[in-house]
Amino acid sequence: MRETPTWRIPLGIFGLFMGLMVYGVVVARYAPGLIGSWPGWAQTIIYVVLGLVWLLPLKRFLIWMETGRWSAPPAPKDSPPLS
Repeated sequence: MRETPTWRIPLGIFGLFMGLMVYGVVVARYAPGLIGSWPGWAQTIIYVVLGLVWLLPLKRFLIWMETGRWSAPPAPKDSPPLS
């Protein structure tokens, strides 16, 4: 467990905010031109997928913010496995 503050937390929050802003602008700029003539139900599916796809790298990003590594640290051998 982290005992002292680290620069990764504010940097990570700033990076996450900026990344989401850029992603949102790109989607808002280019998606309507590509799918604007599609039926409403198809557009809804695409926008839901685009609204959720940014979550894919979030787990590793949050692990980096907490540990400084891109993957979860190995569990100690004497601890029970997490379910």
